[in-house]
Amino acid sequence: MPAKFIPLASTALFYCLFYLISTFKFDVQIKAQAVPLDFLLQLLVAYFLYALSKRVSVFLVIQAMVMGILYVGNAIKIAFFGGPIMPDDVFALRSLLLILEGWRFFAAAIPLAGIASLLLFNFTMRHWSAYLATLVAVFLGITVVYKPAMIVESIDKYTGNSVWDQRSNYVWHGATLYTLQEGSRYFALADAAPDMDVAQESAKSLLAAIPADKSAEPEKTFAPRNIHLVLLESFWDPNRLKKAGYNQNPLSPEFRKLWKSTGYSTAMPPVFGGYTANSEFEVLCGFPVTKDNVKFERQLKNSVPCLPHILAEKGYRTVASHPNVPVFWNRVNAYRNIGFQTYWSIADFVQDDMNREFMSDATLYRQVLEKISPSLEKKQPILDYIVTYFGHWNYPLGAMRPSKITANSQVEEVVTYANTTYYKSRELMAFIDQVRKRDPESIIAVFGDHLPFLGENFAGYVDSGVLAANRSDFTPEMFKFYVSTPMIIIDGKKGPVKIGSLPLYQVPKLLLDLLNDKDATILDYSHPLPGMRVRPLPGLHFNVLKDGKIDVCKEPPFSESCLTSTHWLGDVTAVSNDLFIGQQFTRIKHPVDEAVKAVLPENTTVETTDKKDNQKPDIGTKK
Repeated sequence: MPAKFIPLASTALFYCLFYLISTFKFDVQIKAQAVPLDFLLQLLVAYFLYALSKRVSVFLVIQAMVMGILYVGNAIKIAFFGGPIMPDDVFALRSLLLILEGWRFFAAAIPLAGIASLLLFNFTMRHWSAYLATLVAVFLGITVVYKPAMIVESIDKYTGNSVWDQRSNYVWHGATLYTLQEGSRYFALADAAPDMDVAQESAKSLLAAIPADKSAEPEKTFAPRNIHLVLLESFWDPNRLKKAGYNQNPLSPEFRKLWKSTGYSTAMPPVFGGYTANSEFEVLCGFPVTKDNVKFERQLKNSVPCLPHILAEKGYRTVASHPNVPVFWNRVNAYRNIGFQTYWSIADFVQDDMNREFMSDATLYRQVLEKISPSLEKKQPILDYIVTYFGHWNYPLGAMRPSKITANSQVEEVVTYANTTYYKSRELMAFIDQVRKRDPESIIAVFGDHLPFLGENFAGYVDSGVLAANRSDFTPEMFKFYVSTPMIIIDGKKGPVKIGSLPLYQVPKLLLDLLNDKDATILDYSHPLPGMRVRPLPGLHFNVLKDGKIDVCKEPPFSESCLTSTHWLGDVTAVSNDLFIGQQFTRIKHPVDEAVKAVLPENTTVETTDKKDNQKPDIGTKK
């Protein structure tokens, strides 16, 4: 075969191979109408790589890896999370590699390392075509970064674009065009810090919309009480899968009884199946996540008076506990910036009860209580924030936890997850009972961070008819189901609180209200709109209205409630960007008692075993 036809033949071979894998293994099929242009663009990429390659054999390996990531990698991401690879996933890659074990780690790491190594090894500039390829690559890169609108507007005009349905964008545009389109859009729509006028006008609008307190009751004074805030990894009610055929209810009867006393209240987190850090950001900082990125990674540059910092100013000890490596999702820096004085990670715990690499909730709760005992005994108020790890996919159980649940479902995760929930719910109830006995006046808040992954393309949910296989087919009720997890808030001796369906970003303000804290804080900016609760998701949002109706806001023309919430979200986003990545023109100053200055976050060091990241925070400085 003539050398000039090698890229054509290899592209045709690999395209067919990966197309078939994507279609039959992951049920993700690029539409026939998109194939000709997608193949042509891949062919251009192939000739570009070929022009810069010394050896044909190495070129073929590189091409196979690149196309494998584009076609099989996107199919895997769609099957797991409902959407294709996005530019921000590149920044989440380090955290992904930290969490993968065994063959999964090598399956993710080897292609990436292989592509980089082989490109360097096989690079050459011996022919005029190599110079032409380099010139085209440089020109395209400059355009993507500095003039992305030229690309985005041209492609959108030709192919269209669905802001809220990235899976459809992928299958209708093809992997290559989709990657160029969304890569350019990433730079075109990158979050930018607003100027002072925009930030302050948005802040003024948000505060003006807060209804006046017309209560005739005398104002109560702030009363510091301990807060035990527990994020439960992938915690959900498997019994909602009515066709799973479980031999018994996976949830502890005691948990279900307690949950019932809250009116089966639910949290509405911003994510499905992963990205726990976004649920953390909302429950600690009180602002919604609106995009498909991890806020802790690159969108929390400043030191901000989030819930931990606010409580530290009031004399609280603020402690975060998570039995994972400390740098995962950039938690060392993120926790410091939002006001935690102490961060206990995996090396700070005795690993005496493990489910593979995941520490059991039972030993985590026990060890955290041991660590905070001095504060409890001294009556020093504490924010005890716990992020559990047991319950993470793929739901392994240790020898001490035999399987108790069986099911009729053919989806493996439906059974393994139910057994995980069996133990998580019981260990949680033991913890809650112990805290209520030992610390009866404390506030206890527990919630699931997101729904669990139950098979490719929502298979476990589809079998019971609660979700569709494709997000574009979701009903309004399905969108709410997609991001609803159990939540229990116990207000000391007053008992459980009925809160209904509450977006996670409105939890920290609720906790301050339970303490009778009426001081102005940044949490006031996300005060709920009258008669609705707004849950943003990437590309859309939905409103839970007062009558229980769900109004999904995708694209104009909008309903009246969607117009109101869209304007509100625009203001919230502007203030959020100002606070977390901007000049903090809207930062609210808090009065500080001289007696507690020494223990404020800016005067302490976040305690963690990761010494190289353990730098003294500078919370008072605007950046």
